[in-house]
This record gives sequence, C-alpha cells and structure tokens, in this order.
Amino acid sequence: MNGPSTPTTPPADAVLPDRSPLAPAPGTLIGSHYDECFGCGPQHPQGLQLTAVAGEHLDVTAQFTVKAAHQGGPGLAHGGILVSALDETLGTLNWLLGAPAVTGRLETDFVRPVPVDSVLHIHARVTGVQGRKVYSAAEGRIGGPGGPVAIRAQALFIQVKLEHFTTHGRPEDVQKVLDDPDQIKRARAFEVNP
Repeated sequence: MNGPSTPTTPPADAVLPDRSPLAPAPGTLIGSHYDECFGCGPQHPQGLQLTAVAGEHLDVTAQFTVKAAHQGGPGLAHGGILVSALDETLGTLNWLLGAPAVTGRLETDFVRPVPVDSVLHIHARVTGVQGRKVYSAAEGRIGGPGGPVAIRAQALFIQVKLEHFTTHGRPEDVQKVLDDPDQIKRARAFEVNP
C-alpha cells in the first residue's frame, strides 16, 4: 500500500490467513448468497446480478453488465451502482475466509465513466485480517480484465455472527429465509455481506 494510513489500510500486525477449508475451489462460480440480493441475486429484476468466481488465493473476480436501469447520467452508470458492484465483490471475499462479515467502511475512487451496456470486470483481494477486521481492495475495469480502470476501492469488513442478521433484518424477510426447506439456501442467506 502506498500513501497515508486510512481506516481501510491494514495495520502492520494484520495477517493474510489461509483460505478456509470450506472455501470454494479456485475457478468455482460463487453462487448468490440470497436470491433477492440487489448485488448477486438472480431474482432481483433491477439488481446487478453480479457473478463472482473464486481465485487462486484470497481473491475473487466478478463481472456485471451495466443495464439501462443502472443509469445516472444519460447513458452512464450511476456511481452508487458501481460502488454497489465493488461492495458486493469485496463481500464475496468472505466466502474464502469462511466467516460472515458486513461492510464497515468502503472508500472509492472513480477513475472514468462507465457506459451503459459495458461489462465491468472486477478483481478483489484480501489485504489483511486483524481479529474480526477484514481489509480488502478491488478495482473495476471496463471491457475485460486488462481494460482501463474505471473504479477502485478499499474496504474494511467486520466479521459477525448470525444474530446480526436475525436481530437487525426485517422480520418477514428473515422468517422467509428461516422457513425455507432448503438447508443450504438457509445457511447461505446469512453468510456473506447481505
């Protein structure tokens, strides 16, 4: 890391842990944690429907196509949508650590506009872990993994327990997930960055 220390810069005593034994294998598509998630949910009609793939180490790649519903200025992605895409990808890193976590802080730099119909290719990686704090960074490129950088982010995630979601979530949505007979879907809904 270059530059001054920020709340999203890992402290000197942060470590890069091993991947969880439960982490998806490198190259594996990481499915949606919740079907109605704005970031990765396949059933959210205006959502990003972002797809992510586990990397070799503590990293993931993801992509999403900017649709007309994601506009800010005419023909351009809304900045908040781009931040959401990076947040979703950064949150996906927690699958590799095997611990649910939520966004504590996200710092973003916008480098260039992203036109509607563009595919944003995102690479995210864990930069350090200290206790319950997970530090990470990501960048989004237009048109391909080697395309021009459009957006960068650094983040701090905080690992939490299941009670975080059941206590603070809207009761009818939490109950709907808890009542799902599919045990895997029930577990996944509360695992990563909802």
